[in-house]
Amino acid sequence: MERFCSSSIMGREAYNRKGSSKVNKKTLKDIDVKGKKVFCRVDLNVPLENNVITDDTRIRAVLPTIQYLVDQGAKVILASHFGRPKGEVVEELRLTPVAKRLTELLHKQVVKTDHVYGSEVDESIAKLQNGDVLLLENVRFEKGEEKNSSYLVEAFAQMADIFVNDAFGTAHRAHASTVGVAEQLPAVAGFLMEKEISVLSKALESPERPFTAIIGGSKVRDKINVIDNFLDIVDHLIIGGGLACTFLKAQGYEIGNSLLEEDKIELAKSFIKKAEQKGVQFHIQTDAIIADDFRADADHRSVAVDSIPEGWMVLDIGPETTKQYAEIIKQSKLVIWNGPMGVFEMDAFREGTKGVAESLAETTGYTVIGGGDSVAAIEKFELVDKMDHISTGGGASLEFMEGKILPGIQALDNV
Repeated sequence: MERFCSSSIMGREAYNRKGSSKVNKKTLKDIDVKGKKVFCRVDLNVPLENNVITDDTRIRAVLPTIQYLVDQGAKVILASHFGRPKGEVVEELRLTPVAKRLTELLHKQVVKTDHVYGSEVDESIAKLQNGDVLLLENVRFEKGEEKNSSYLVEAFAQMADIFVNDAFGTAHRAHASTVGVAEQLPAVAGFLMEKEISVLSKALESPERPFTAIIGGSKVRDKINVIDNFLDIVDHLIIGGGLACTFLKAQGYEIGNSLLEEDKIELAKSFIKKAEQKGVQFHIQTDAIIADDFRADADHRSVAVDSIPEGWMVLDIGPETTKQYAEIIKQSKLVIWNGPMGVFEMDAFREGTKGVAESLAETTGYTVIGGGDSVAAIEKFELVDKMDHISTGGGASLEFMEGKILPGIQALDNV
């Protein structure tokens, strides 16, 4: 699998999205950090219940970058958002539990400040020795973070000599700690950022074929640009989830009370036509699991898509469709999956999503999982270890796959 994950790819290969020229971005190993104060933006926005972290995946994802900085003798200043405090101090959204978990995982004390900037922070930074790690308080406690305000950008820039961005999940946001500070300091990508860009860029720009994209989720409007972009580059496009119902309606099927975006029917027709023109195999379900209500215990059954009764709704792809999709996945050399096939949170409507996830786990092709719901699905079905790359990006992954230029990446220094 080194064809996608080699650490040299991002540093030497272009960040080349639609409408942009080739630009090589510097990475962590392109600079000397020994004895330097390094402002490192990470994504430590982990789920918390009763002040206990329930999933530390995002923390573990940035450990290689933090550990490298420590080993190289940098003075590490970590910055992250946590939840949505909207520029106010919210006691439940302090990063104290995260600092504790980082201390455990790094096997060294991680000191946390009570503020984002100011005299307390300055004093803590002044005490840093080579290899020490300091965690700033939740950057979104400051209104200036999401506004990329100059006062906060200046405060961050004065803290450090170098900026490292390892928060791919916020790369689509032009915030003070992602873009503003990058414009003031030497700015490079951390290891996680490097891997995310290299994997997704390679997949979108020079994919191994057959290349299959699986697009699910609830609404067409959320995936318009992704579908449009994929139709230019894939061999197979598989459609599932609630958005498939609009495509079924566009093909003339009656879909009962299923989710329908009436204003997107013509768009769905245009996508089907574009696929035909591009020679892309466009796959829409042939059967469905339908229910008489949107409830976990609703009456449900499997029917062909031309036999959906009035008043019923599609809540999953059917068993025949699951088999068809599995066969396509099996024959693919690269598969990108974004969005579930049905309401997998309810046991009665999870089999389609589970079947697709299991097929991805079994294929010899390279698998890329992008999007929160898809990640949640493979976690639910305990298949995380069977996937080649799981993007930490969420919205950033989606925008990257749409072909957009992400400001957090664009702001990094060129080689």
